[in-house]
Amino acid sequence: MPLPTLLKACKSLNANPLSEPLARLELTLPDDQIDLLQRYREQLTVWNERMNLTRHAEVEQFVTRDIWDSWQLAQLLSPQERVLDLGTGGGVPGIILAIIRPDLKVAVCESIGKKARAVESMVKELSLPVAVHAQRAQQLLPHTKFDTIVARAVGPLWKILSWVQPYWGRFDRLLLIKGPRWIEERGEARHRGYMQTLALRKAASYETPGHLGESVVLSIKADANDDQADYDGPYDGGKVTSS
Repeated sequence: MPLPTLLKACKSLNANPLSEPLARLELTLPDDQIDLLQRYREQLTVWNERMNLTRHAEVEQFVTRDIWDSWQLAQLLSPQERVLDLGTGGGVPGIILAIIRPDLKVAVCESIGKKARAVESMVKELSLPVAVHAQRAQQLLPHTKFDTIVARAVGPLWKILSWVQPYWGRFDRLLLIKGPRWIEERGEARHRGYMQTLALRKAASYETPGHLGESVVLSIKADANDDQADYDGPYDGGKVTSS
Protein backbone atom coordinates (compact mmCIF):
# COMPACT_ATOMS: atom_id res chain seq x y z
CA MET A 1 0.00 0.00 0.00
CA PRO A 2 1.45 3.42 -0.92
CA LEU A 3 2.56 5.47 2.10
CA PRO A 4 0.02 8.33 1.61
CA THR A 5 -2.81 5.80 1.41
CA LEU A 6 -1.50 3.98 4.49
CA LEU A 7 -1.26 7.20 6.46
CA LYS A 8 -4.79 8.15 5.45
CA ALA A 9 -6.07 4.74 6.51
CA CYS A 10 -4.33 5.00 9.89
CA LYS A 11 -5.72 8.48 10.43
CA SER A 12 -9.22 7.20 9.65
CA LEU A 13 -8.83 4.35 12.15
CA ASN A 14 -7.70 6.78 14.84
CA ALA A 15 -10.34 9.43 14.12
CA ASN A 16 -12.68 10.35 16.91
CA PRO A 17 -16.13 8.92 16.04
CA LEU A 18 -17.72 12.23 17.03
CA SER A 19 -15.77 14.26 14.48
CA GLU A 20 -17.86 13.48 11.40
CA PRO A 21 -21.33 14.08 12.92
CA LEU A 22 -20.02 17.26 14.55
CA ALA A 23 -18.76 18.45 11.16
CA ARG A 24 -22.17 17.80 9.59
CA LEU A 25 -23.68 20.14 12.18
CA GLU A 26 -20.87 22.63 11.46
CA LEU A 27 -19.82 22.50 15.09
CA THR A 28 -16.13 23.28 15.44
CA LEU A 29 -14.59 22.28 18.76
CA PRO A 30 -10.96 21.86 19.86
CA ASP A 31 -9.61 18.31 19.54
CA ASP A 32 -9.14 17.98 23.30
CA GLN A 33 -12.80 18.82 23.88
CA ILE A 34 -13.94 16.33 21.24
CA ASP A 35 -11.77 13.66 22.85
CA LEU A 36 -13.24 14.47 26.27
CA LEU A 37 -16.77 14.30 24.87
CA GLN A 38 -16.03 10.88 23.42
CA ARG A 39 -14.64 9.69 26.75
CA TYR A 40 -17.80 10.96 28.42
CA ARG A 41 -19.97 9.11 25.88
CA GLU A 42 -18.01 5.91 26.54
CA GLN A 43 -18.48 6.30 30.30
CA LEU A 44 -22.17 7.02 29.78
CA THR A 45 -22.54 3.87 27.68
CA VAL A 46 -20.93 1.73 30.39
CA TRP A 47 -23.12 3.17 33.12
CA ASN A 48 -26.20 2.91 30.92
CA GLU A 49 -25.83 -0.87 30.97
CA ARG A 50 -26.34 -0.79 34.74
CA MET A 51 -29.18 1.74 34.90
CA ASN A 52 -31.33 3.84 32.60
CA LEU A 53 -29.35 7.07 32.19
CA THR A 54 -29.86 7.94 28.53
CA ARG A 55 -31.52 6.97 25.26
CA HIS A 56 -28.73 8.69 23.32
CA ALA A 57 -25.74 6.42 23.85
CA GLU A 58 -25.16 5.89 20.12
CA VAL A 59 -22.81 8.35 18.43
CA GLU A 60 -25.36 9.99 16.11
CA GLN A 61 -27.95 10.53 18.85
CA PHE A 62 -25.33 11.73 21.31
CA VAL A 63 -24.14 14.38 18.87
CA THR A 64 -27.44 15.49 17.35
CA ARG A 65 -29.37 15.54 20.63
CA ASP A 66 -27.08 15.89 23.64
CA ILE A 67 -24.18 17.91 22.24
CA TRP A 68 -26.41 19.93 19.90
CA ASP A 69 -28.82 20.91 22.69
CA SER A 70 -25.97 21.73 25.07
CA TRP A 71 -24.23 23.83 22.42
CA GLN A 72 -27.39 25.93 22.04
CA LEU A 73 -27.31 26.64 25.76
CA ALA A 74 -23.60 27.40 25.70
CA GLN A 75 -24.17 30.26 23.25
CA LEU A 76 -26.45 31.98 25.78
CA LEU A 77 -24.14 31.83 28.80
CA SER A 78 -21.76 34.61 29.72
CA PRO A 79 -18.14 33.94 30.74
CA GLN A 80 -17.67 32.62 34.28
CA GLU A 81 -21.38 32.10 34.93
CA ARG A 82 -22.38 29.91 37.84
CA VAL A 83 -24.64 27.29 36.26
CA LEU A 84 -26.82 24.63 37.86
CA ASP A 85 -28.10 21.71 35.79
CA LEU A 86 -31.42 20.80 37.40
CA GLY A 87 -32.25 17.07 37.24
CA THR A 88 -29.13 16.15 35.30
CA GLY A 89 -29.94 12.45 34.88
CA GLY A 90 -26.86 11.10 33.11
CA GLY A 91 -25.09 14.47 33.07
CA VAL A 92 -26.72 16.33 30.18
CA PRO A 93 -26.44 19.22 29.70
CA GLY A 94 -24.20 19.90 32.71
CA ILE A 95 -21.19 17.70 31.91
CA ILE A 96 -21.20 18.70 28.25
CA LEU A 97 -21.35 22.38 29.19
CA ALA A 98 -18.37 21.88 31.50
CA ILE A 99 -16.43 20.34 28.60
CA ILE A 100 -17.24 22.82 25.83
CA ARG A 101 -17.32 25.87 28.13
CA PRO A 102 -14.54 25.26 30.68
CA ASP A 103 -14.84 28.87 31.86
CA LEU A 104 -18.22 28.13 33.44
CA LYS A 105 -18.66 27.13 37.06
CA VAL A 106 -20.96 24.13 36.60
CA ALA A 107 -22.88 22.22 39.25
CA VAL A 108 -25.42 19.47 38.68
CA CYS A 109 -28.15 18.13 40.93
CA GLU A 110 -29.91 14.78 40.74
CA SER A 111 -32.30 13.52 43.40
CA ILE A 112 -32.01 9.83 42.45
CA GLY A 113 -29.02 8.65 44.43
CA LYS A 114 -27.71 5.96 42.08
CA LYS A 115 -27.80 8.35 39.14
CA ALA A 116 -26.01 11.03 41.13
CA ARG A 117 -23.31 8.51 42.08
CA ALA A 118 -22.89 7.51 38.42
CA VAL A 119 -22.52 11.16 37.39
CA GLU A 120 -20.03 11.79 40.19
CA SER A 121 -17.99 8.79 39.03
CA MET A 122 -17.94 10.08 35.44
CA VAL A 123 -16.97 13.58 36.57
CA LYS A 124 -14.03 12.15 38.52
CA GLU A 125 -12.97 9.91 35.64
CA LEU A 126 -12.98 12.92 33.30
CA SER A 127 -11.25 15.19 35.87
CA LEU A 128 -13.94 17.85 35.47
CA PRO A 129 -14.44 20.59 38.10
CA VAL A 130 -18.17 19.89 38.37
CA ALA A 131 -19.95 19.82 41.71
CA VAL A 132 -22.43 16.94 41.94
CA HIS A 133 -25.30 17.33 44.41
CA ALA A 134 -27.34 14.23 45.23
CA GLN A 135 -30.43 16.22 46.16
CA ARG A 136 -33.35 18.16 44.78
CA ALA A 137 -32.91 21.75 43.66
CA GLN A 138 -35.32 22.76 46.43
CA GLN A 139 -32.82 21.43 48.99
CA LEU A 140 -29.79 23.02 47.31
CA LEU A 141 -31.02 26.50 46.41
CA PRO A 142 -31.56 27.80 49.96
CA HIS A 143 -27.81 27.42 50.53
CA THR A 144 -26.19 28.17 47.16
CA LYS A 145 -26.55 30.94 44.58
CA PHE A 146 -26.35 30.56 40.79
CA ASP A 147 -26.53 32.88 37.83
CA THR A 148 -28.46 30.45 35.62
CA ILE A 149 -30.37 27.21 36.08
CA VAL A 150 -30.53 25.00 33.00
CA ALA A 151 -32.75 21.98 32.43
CA ARG A 152 -33.75 19.57 29.70
CA ALA A 153 -36.39 16.83 29.76
CA VAL A 154 -37.08 16.99 33.50
CA GLY A 155 -40.78 17.84 33.41
CA PRO A 156 -43.42 20.24 32.11
CA LEU A 157 -42.85 23.97 32.50
CA TRP A 158 -45.35 24.40 35.34
CA LYS A 159 -43.67 21.69 37.41
CA ILE A 160 -40.18 23.19 37.01
CA LEU A 161 -41.54 26.61 37.99
CA SER A 162 -43.22 25.10 41.04
CA TRP A 163 -39.88 23.67 42.18
CA VAL A 164 -37.98 26.95 41.92
CA GLN A 165 -40.76 29.44 42.72
CA PRO A 166 -39.64 30.19 46.31
CA TYR A 167 -35.99 30.68 45.31
CA TRP A 168 -35.87 33.40 42.65
CA GLY A 169 -33.57 35.42 44.88
CA ARG A 170 -31.03 32.59 44.68
CA PHE A 171 -30.60 32.65 40.88
CA ASP A 172 -31.12 35.10 38.02
CA ARG A 173 -32.77 33.10 35.24
CA LEU A 174 -33.90 29.76 33.90
CA LEU A 175 -32.80 28.44 30.52
CA LEU A 176 -35.04 25.53 29.54
CA ILE A 177 -34.76 23.36 26.44
CA LYS A 178 -38.24 22.56 25.14
CA GLY A 179 -39.78 20.95 22.10
CA PRO A 180 -42.67 22.00 19.83
CA ARG A 181 -45.22 21.83 22.68
CA TRP A 182 -43.63 24.68 24.61
CA ILE A 183 -46.52 27.07 23.86
CA GLU A 184 -49.01 24.59 25.34
CA GLU A 185 -46.76 24.18 28.38
CA ARG A 186 -46.62 27.95 28.81
CA GLY A 187 -50.42 28.10 28.71
CA GLU A 188 -50.73 25.39 31.33
CA ALA A 189 -48.17 27.12 33.58
CA ARG A 190 -50.12 30.35 33.30
CA HIS A 191 -53.40 28.55 34.04
CA ARG A 192 -51.86 27.12 37.21
CA GLY A 193 -50.68 30.58 38.26
CA TYR A 194 -46.94 30.07 37.88
CA MET A 195 -46.34 32.74 35.22
CA GLN A 196 -47.34 35.70 37.37
CA THR A 197 -44.41 38.09 37.90
CA LEU A 198 -42.26 36.16 35.41
CA ALA A 199 -40.97 37.32 32.01
CA LEU A 200 -40.53 34.60 29.39
CA ARG A 201 -38.85 34.91 26.00
CA LYS A 202 -37.73 32.48 23.34
CA ALA A 203 -33.96 32.94 23.51
CA ALA A 204 -33.13 30.48 20.71
CA SER A 205 -34.87 28.19 18.24
CA TYR A 206 -33.29 25.46 16.15
CA GLU A 207 -33.95 22.28 14.24
CA THR A 208 -32.79 18.91 15.52
CA PRO A 209 -31.59 16.58 12.73
CA GLY A 210 -33.90 13.61 12.29
CA HIS A 211 -36.72 15.10 14.35
CA LEU A 212 -39.79 17.01 13.28
CA GLY A 213 -40.61 20.35 14.82
CA GLU A 214 -38.69 23.17 16.37
CA SER A 215 -36.67 23.00 19.57
CA VAL A 216 -36.35 26.15 21.65
CA VAL A 217 -34.45 27.54 24.59
CA LEU A 218 -36.78 29.48 26.87
CA SER A 219 -35.31 32.22 29.05
CA ILE A 220 -37.37 32.99 32.15
CA LYS A 221 -36.66 35.74 34.65
CA ALA A 222 -38.46 37.32 37.56
CA ASP A 223 -40.14 40.49 36.28
CA ALA A 224 -39.52 43.37 38.64
CA ASN A 225 -41.63 45.82 36.61
CA ASP A 226 -45.09 44.29 36.74
CA ASP A 227 -46.63 42.32 39.58
CA GLN A 228 -49.73 41.43 37.54
CA ALA A 229 -48.20 40.54 34.18
CA ASP A 230 -50.09 38.40 31.69
CA TYR A 231 -47.61 36.31 29.70
CA ASP A 232 -49.84 34.36 27.36
CA GLY A 233 -50.39 35.86 23.92
CA PRO A 234 -48.39 38.03 21.54
CA TYR A 235 -45.58 40.35 22.52
CA ASP A 236 -47.12 43.38 24.16
CA GLY A 237 -44.21 45.42 25.40
CA GLY A 238 -42.01 43.11 27.36
CA LYS A 239 -43.63 39.97 28.74
CA VAL A 240 -43.39 37.40 25.96
CA THR A 241 -40.68 38.01 23.44
CA SER A 242 -38.74 36.18 20.79
CA SER A 243 -35.10 36.95 20.20
